This record gives sequence, structure tokens and C-alpha cells, in this order.
Amino acid sequence: MSVFRLESDYKPAGDQPAAISTLIEGLKKGKRDQTLLGVTGSGKTYTIANVIEKIGKPTLVIAHNKTLAAQLASEYREFFPNAAVHYFVSYYDFYQPEAYVTVTDTYIEKEAQINEDIERLRHAATQALLTRKDVIVVASVSCIYGLGSPIEYEKVNLKLAKGETMTRAALTRKLVSMHFDRTPSDLSPGTFRPLGAGVEIMPANERIIYRVDLSGGRIAKIEDMDPITRVIKGETEAVFIFPARHYVTPQDVVDAALADIEAELAEQLKKLNEAGKILESERLKRRTRQDLSMIREFGFCSGIENYSRHFDRRQPGEPPYTLLDYFKKCGELFADPVRGIASNGAGFLTVIDESHVTVPQIGAMYAGDRARKLTLIEHGFRLPSAVDNRPLKFEEFLENTGQTLYTSATPSTYELEKSGTPVPMIVRPTGLLDPEIVVRPIVGKDQYEGQVRDFIKEAELVTKRGSRSLVTVLTKKMAEDLTQFLVEKGIKARYVHSDVLTIERIEILTNFRKGTFDVLVGVNLLREGLDLPEVELVGILDADKEGFLRSETSLIQTMGRAARNVHGRVILYADNVTGSMERAIGETNRRRALQAEYNKKHGITPKTIEKRIRDITGDIQRVRDRTIKELSEMDTAAYGGDKKKMIKDKRRQMHEAADRLDFETAALLRDELRMLEQKS
Repeated sequence: MSVFRLESDYKPAGDQPAAISTLIEGLKKGKRDQTLLGVTGSGKTYTIANVIEKIGKPTLVIAHNKTLAAQLASEYREFFPNAAVHYFVSYYDFYQPEAYVTVTDTYIEKEAQINEDIERLRHAATQALLTRKDVIVVASVSCIYGLGSPIEYEKVNLKLAKGETMTRAALTRKLVSMHFDRTPSDLSPGTFRPLGAGVEIMPANERIIYRVDLSGGRIAKIEDMDPITRVIKGETEAVFIFPARHYVTPQDVVDAALADIEAELAEQLKKLNEAGKILESERLKRRTRQDLSMIREFGFCSGIENYSRHFDRRQPGEPPYTLLDYFKKCGELFADPVRGIASNGAGFLTVIDESHVTVPQIGAMYAGDRARKLTLIEHGFRLPSAVDNRPLKFEEFLENTGQTLYTSATPSTYELEKSGTPVPMIVRPTGLLDPEIVVRPIVGKDQYEGQVRDFIKEAELVTKRGSRSLVTVLTKKMAEDLTQFLVEKGIKARYVHSDVLTIERIEILTNFRKGTFDVLVGVNLLREGLDLPEVELVGILDADKEGFLRSETSLIQTMGRAARNVHGRVILYADNVTGSMERAIGETNRRRALQAEYNKKHGITPKTIEKRIRDITGDIQRVRDRTIKELSEMDTAAYGGDKKKMIKDKRRQMHEAADRLDFETAALLRDELRMLEQKS
């Protein structure tokens, strides 16, 4: 019996039942790779959720960016409210990797700002994999980066049980050895505080305080306490505490690693001196010996990850431990004793979302990281072993995963070669057809006398009907210029491209859906991940300019933005019909015909998707408005002049937003907290 129980008001419909059945059958037969070709709005996530329920294996879902990963994690949590659904992405709010620019002789020091809440969610994911079998982790490609050994991480966990003999000093020493920080002030994840006859602990994976009463040299009781209100929620008989860091190294291993680093340093200094690189030799000697002193004294140094091969006791070139090793450990712990698992990690299922983007991203990580490290090594900034602090190579990724499902509306050649004929999911349960497509020439000497004026005429008609229009161009400059031109013509328009901040981008999209403006101009950000049912018209300017933005895949994805509206239309402006255009139009028309036939057979009348405009910008604006108000004297009075209470409330709201994976709101609350703390 499966450990997953799917909860949903929906029932599989359209092509979903056949797709679910085919994927499950393939998995049961041991098929290594399968591709789900699901058009926009066909319910790919719901289909995969049905597969997970029936197969019952721990599942890793990989997405190509943090925002999409958060969206998927929220959806899977709704489908599986009783399972352990977790979110695992890079914990950096800001990250500037260490680098050396040879042309300008510029050394760039590593800079990073760690997001405490995301780090906590990463710990929650790894701990779930070592303690449960009903686990789904939605991750970005950070899952292929070094993480620390799951064996050591699991080995060091601490079980505290009521009645157990233990002193306060012994518990304190144990927590320090597990990388917990002692603090006299408010607790945060991975910290503890001795208090009276007991110790208060906040684990690395959750925001709760465990108050351990150690009266009489034993654990008298363990209480759960709210970290903000300090209200006792109840008592527990036992609790497991995992290390505060993923990198856990016994002292004997640390000693051996330091000796190996000393030996590698001596060998590399000899090579540099023999090559006449005196400056590089002196630089490497000074930096490495300083790092060794820091590690011996404090157990840590800046950039310690560059020595990870020695602390992991890996051989040169051997891959690092990653989240995949935790999944393999989970698969081994909870494998079916009769069927067993394959040595390649088939004890868990891998789902690669938007695979046409995610697979190339996974494959590209190793080469870029290695090139940067080799430059640092060549110029004496790092030891050669630094190259082994790296992401997995693509072939290593494949070796460490088992059965894999690729999902995309436009799978690439790689997925199709690996899996063969894709499992089609063309027919939507909603009955919505793919948009009608029209090709019109680029008329006139200047493009703003031809295609743009034609698009304006069409967009004005759409606006009168109360709908919206999208238009895509080839460059950021063109997006800005076209927006200005449209505004000058009296059309309410905005643009989005990669220079627009994430928060602002979300606000723009929300205002677009609300009808604050009528035309959205973009470059390639109007493809994957946008759900805009109000869009009736998509205009693609210069559609015949072959390239990444006008490839078959890009055209199909962009045209799909009009697939959630019953009146959806696409106008391709081109003087010539390119091969990419021809294939994209042919595929879209094929899908449209299949849906029309299904609708006729089942008596379905398509309706535009009605989706609540619930994006975080409403919350964001309310937070901003509240910030201004709460910083005023009137608001301070509302708290009885107690700014500490106000700060506690804001901190609680921030962590609650992070738990909902609403990191944009959490970030704004964090900024608000800083403002309040500066004024207190």
C-alpha cells in the first residue's frame, strides 16, 4: 500500500487518465526514463501527483528556478497534506562567488548573505529523508551541489528521552559538538541557551523551542514552547535533535584532513616555486596557513568548503555528497524488502519539471564552476583540491538518480532520445483549445509603421472587450522603446525583462491581470511559468528572426500564454515562414484539432479559466502600507508603546510567510523588522 494519499476535489479527465496509467505501467516495468508531453493547462503537476500516490516512492522534483520550485512545492503540499513535502533551494539571498579576473588582475572575494529560513527548510528536507518514507522534495539545481555526508549527519543525531540520565554540562557539550551555537539572547534555528536547571534548544529544522528540564541529573521533562510568545504547547516523551550543520566531521577525521591539507600545500608550493611563480607561492602559503590556524582554533574558516574533499575523505575527482545521497539513503531505509532497490538509487523517483530548460541547466553547472576554480588555483588563491568542491557532472547526476519522469510542453531532443515516444497529454479537462494562429507580414520601411501599428489596432479591440494583450520583442531595449511608443499612443502598457527586480516583476504581472494596464511587453520572460488567463492576444514581433527567442520551443511556449482564454489568438509578424515557425504552427494546430474533437465527442463547451488573482503583491502592498503606519507614533501607541512586542509580532509574521514559501513577503517583513529595530 502506498504511503502517499492524494487529496483533491478533481478527478482525472481529458488525457490525464491515460497518461497516469501509461506512466505507472512504465515505472512498474522498470523503464528508466519517460517523458510527459503536457500542453499548457493540461494539469501536469496533478498527473504526476497521481503517479506518486500509486508508486509510493520518495520523490525528488527538480525545477529550473526558485520561484517555480516554490509554486510546485505549494501545489504538492495541497495534494499531499499529510506527507512530508519540502522545499530545497540555494540558501543565499545574495551570492558572489570567489573569482580572479586575469585581464585586470582583480581578485573578487566571496560574498554571501544566507537566508536563515531557507537554510531551516533545507534541514527539514534532509531530516525528513532520514526519518520518513512519504517524502517529496521540490528542489532547484542546487540539489547537485555538495551538502555533507548523510551517514555522518545521521550518525550524530541526539535522542533526548524523559527519564534519561544527563547533566546540563553534558548536554551543553553534546550540542556544541553538533555545531549548535550557545546564545544568551533570543533563540534562532541551530542555537541553545542554558537557563536555570535546564537547557532551551531550537533545532535547525523548525521554529520551536524544546525546554529540557535536567533537575536531579536526569531529564525530568521536555516541553514544546512557542519561540515568540513562549507559551508552553505541551510535553513530549522524546525528541531527536540533528546537527545544526550538514557538514559534520569527527575530530579524528578533522586531524587527518588537516594533515592532508598540509601535505597538499607543501606539494603545490614546490610546483609553483619550480615554475618560477614566487608571488603565487607566497600568496597560497599565507592564505592556506591562515585557514588552517582558523580551523584548528575555531573549527571553521571563510571558504572552508574549498577543503571539503579532505574533510569528506574523498579521493581526487570523486563526486561530493549531495541531496541525491540523502534520497538514496531514504530509498535504502524504506525499500520494499521483497522487491529491493537497484544500486543506482532506484529507491526514489526523480521528476524533472520544464525539462527542456532544467536538463541543460543541470548539465551546464560543472564546466562553469571548474573554469573559475582552475583560474584561482593557477594564480595561487586555492589548492588544487578546491576543484572537488563542485556540483555533480551530468553523468554523475544520472548515475545517482533512478527512474526519471521528464515533464514539458516542448521536450527537447535529449528527453525524447532517452525515453522514446513521449506520453501525450494534449487534451485539457477544461476543454480549452490552443490559440488560433495568424501570420502577418512586417509592413513598411520602419517596423513601427508596420507590425507595431497592426498590433496596436488588434490590442485596442481586445482592450474594449475587457481582455489583455502580450507582445514579445527580441531585446530589452526594444521592450522599453516599444512600451514608450505605446504609452505615447495612449495605450496603457508596461514592460518586463531581466533587469526588472523580482518583486516589481510580480507587481507588474498582478496589475496586468487586474486591468491596471492593458498591454504587457516582454522579451523571454513571457514563456514558462506565467499563468495569465486574462490574455486574449499574443503578438510576436519579428517572428522570422531564427534564434533562441524564435526557436520552435520558444514559439510554442510563448503562444501557450494565450491557451487559458477561450478567445486566445496569436499573431506572428514575419516576412518569411521559417522552419521553426512552420513546426510550431503545425504542432499547435495539431493540438487544437485533438482538443476540438474531444470537446465535440464529450459535449464540452470551453470556458476561460477563472483564477483568483491571488499573488503575493497584494500582501506586499499591505505589508508596505502597514510598515508606514506601524512606524508612526499612532501605531506605536496601539502597542502601548511596546516596540519589543511589535518587533516580536513582525518576526512571527516573517517566519510564517517563509513557512508558506512566500519569500517575497518574508523579505519585506525582514526589511520592516530592521527599520523597527533601528528605531527602537
